[in-house]
Amino acid sequence: MATGWAGDGAVQDQIDATVKDGIERARSKLPSGPGLKHCEECGKSIPAARRKAIPGVRLCVACQEMRDQEDGASSGYNRRGSKDSQLR
Repeated sequence: MATGWAGDGAVQDQIDATVKDGIERARSKLPSGPGLKHCEECGKSIPAARRKAIPGVRLCVACQEMRDQEDGASSGYNRRGSKDSQLR
């Protein structure tokens, strides 16, 4: 049932677009290129298992966790534009 000018599938289209945007954002953050044997931040050795599991890895686990926490704190993304997102 459509209301106003929105089409019948408008809500589902918005959900699909939000999911697609999230996937594209996550893929853009994946490492690419040759992996490193030593962390580019702290210089510690990156284990072979990690290099094999994550092609193009550039950080050790500890530095990656710190970066993920920093990125998570500032990743306010709201497609609807709620008051919370407008206050940032």
